[in-house]
Amino acid sequence: MEEVYILGAMRTPIVGKNGPFRTVRPEVLGARVMQALQQRYDAGPLSGVIGGNAVGTGGNITRLMALLAGIGQTVPAFTVDMQCASAATAISLAYAKIASGQGDVWLAGGMESSSLQPLRVYARQDERYGLTSKGDGCYYTAQFAPGDIAEDTMLWGAERVAAAEHISRKEQEGWALVSHARAAAAAKRGVMRDIVVPIDGWERDDGIRERMSQRLLDRLPLLLGEGTSLTAGTACRINDGAAFALLASGKAVRQRGLHPVARILGTASLGGNPAESPRGAMAVADVLLRRHGLSYGDLQGIEFNEAFAVIDVLFAREHPDCIGQYNRFGGALAYGHPYGASGGILLAHLLKSLQAAGGGRGLLAIAGAGGMGEAILVEMIA
Repeated sequence: MEEVYILGAMRTPIVGKNGPFRTVRPEVLGARVMQALQQRYDAGPLSGVIGGNAVGTGGNITRLMALLAGIGQTVPAFTVDMQCASAATAISLAYAKIASGQGDVWLAGGMESSSLQPLRVYARQDERYGLTSKGDGCYYTAQFAPGDIAEDTMLWGAERVAAAEHISRKEQEGWALVSHARAAAAAKRGVMRDIVVPIDGWERDDGIRERMSQRLLDRLPLLLGEGTSLTAGTACRINDGAAFALLASGKAVRQRGLHPVARILGTASLGGNPAESPRGAMAVADVLLRRHGLSYGDLQGIEFNEAFAVIDVLFAREHPDCIGQYNRFGGALAYGHPYGASGGILLAHLLKSLQAAGGGRGLLAIAGAGGMGEAILVEMIA
């Protein structure tokens, strides 16, 4: 099996819905990142492009993005929809393509514009037409499990996990404070500066709150009403952004004189209870580590997608000795979560985390709607 290397990963700034990128289409965000990667790493001819997208217009948006980026018409490009896990799944698929000998250099990641998310409508003959919130067939959130078409199904999934595991609001808020503090410190030091591709002059992540405090968190109302625990501080924002990685085979590295920063050791996908989807991150990470005979203590960098603070709490309770290498520069509670792009963001941040640690092995994991999970294990090259 061919070894698979990472030449680099880059992303756009991560900004809030209806913010600086409110008129920028997701394929444009992705194309800008792809162009920047190709220019920086000059890896030669591409074998293909795989892009994740969760709430776009459909119609193989990755092919549109590749053409906008100036990639040749003969280069295949296709789109993956694993919701929040889309970009991570795209990277895993590119890894599998290269490992199995189907090409030498692939671009993979994801893009999202929640600002331009289209409003969809069920056909009148669809039984779900009259079951939407206003009874008019219109919906923003797709159906992820039989019998559940609620727009807030992901929030309720996190709330169920919090209730089942007796996770308090304060315990969740503790991780919101950690996430913003770490992200603010990283921003102040310019940790991410060289991997961020400015879009129309905008180069800053706009969700990081340097002065986030318990007092501010205490003021936030409950998202799901009395008796629940989630607030806007412990659930990620809705965002726009894109992130991609450039992967290459060992053969391409040798023949083209490329200089990879890391090697992919393996990937894993897993399904679980769709009613408690936040559990998917740690569940799939556990599977991947067992497959490679490793424990969390063997890792120098760990990146979990903080769609909800309950994910952090689950990890911290099980692995308190690994909190230092977990989301070292903050997570999605601070940066944000542009659904289809987040797996690519995690990889870019993981490489930064391992660089700060002086090398070693690292793992990223992300839960997806419908009870899905995707994980990727990497090792830095000395």
